Amino acid sequence: MFGNIILTIKNDTERIMSTRPVIAITLGDPCGIGPEVVAKALSDPNIHNVCVPLVVGSIATMEQGARIANASLAIRKVESISSIKSLPGEISVIDTGEVPLDSTQMGKISADAGRASVEWVKYAAQLCLDGEVAAIATAPIHKEAVILAGYKEVGHMEILQAMTQVSQVATMLISGTLRVVHLTTHRPLSEAANAVTKENVLAKIALTNDSFKQWGFRSVRIGVAALNPHASDGGLLGSEEGESIEPAIREAVAQGINAIGPVPADTIFHQAINGDYDVVLAMYHDQGHIPIKVYGFEQSISINLGLPLTRTSVDHGTAFDIAGKGIAQATSMIEAIKLAAAIASGNGMI
Repeated sequence: MFGNIILTIKNDTERIMSTRPVIAITLGDPCGIGPEVVAKALSDPNIHNVCVPLVVGSIATMEQGARIANASLAIRKVESISSIKSLPGEISVIDTGEVPLDSTQMGKISADAGRASVEWVKYAAQLCLDGEVAAIATAPIHKEAVILAGYKEVGHMEILQAMTQVSQVATMLISGTLRVVHLTTHRPLSEAANAVTKENVLAKIALTNDSFKQWGFRSVRIGVAALNPHASDGGLLGSEEGESIEPAIREAVAQGINAIGPVPADTIFHQAINGDYDVVLAMYHDQGHIPIKVYGFEQSISINLGLPLTRTSVDHGTAFDIAGKGIAQATSMIEAIKLAAAIASGNGMI
């Protein structure tokens, strides 16, 4: 049903992207703070200096977000790249279909909202895969709403991995110069420990190395975190270091990768902040998320590795508790858009 819009966009994409990259921005769950933080981010004139922003969502949801944000924005429906208005105070929206506002309520889980949030992501991703836009930046979706809407994949990365059929992906969080790739993300802790195998650790080290080289790093210093306290104290506190992590690091080094570790988790992030590593490989979700959010919660963002497209995102949730109140901070959304633009422009991790 969106074929005509995509074909029209394609005719003008090359000309616009030769100056500033077109970044597709999804609104996230309409019942959360996504539309609000997008409105606030696109009110920042610096965003328009680095990219041509294109919102993928619905006009009504974007207008609601602007009202909540108390942002004076001209919101326009567009059907071609040439008609995008890339000036402060103006937002161009590809409207893929309205969300039934009578079935949604701010701060409440809604299947309709979950369905819209996923379809917006898939639509934006297809634009990127087709070369219509240079990258995508996403506002937060709500996992329960997504499941309620009937989808099996619960997060952006899982949705995009299923859509693109790639085998090896990873989530990296960034706050300032601290960068953390995760071996696993949305798994119970017991299952996450079982995933610490030589094969998995080696694959994530290699994926991290390849991704950073694509972004312009010549020799990537990868610090590999231990799973157990004190890196297991020679096997006294666990076997994963000796059986899985150390062998993976040795194999990576043999392949010419600058991997160091396993380093105890209570030390490695401090070392990374001090510049000892370009990136840390964490063994599970909270091991990596906690230091990032303690170090710089507001400006932290995420990016996926291994996908055939560039996707950045805010590093926070839908925040249903403050949705509709106009108090959400847009710093993470701004940083996500800026990073997407930097990578699309060939400037890598700056």
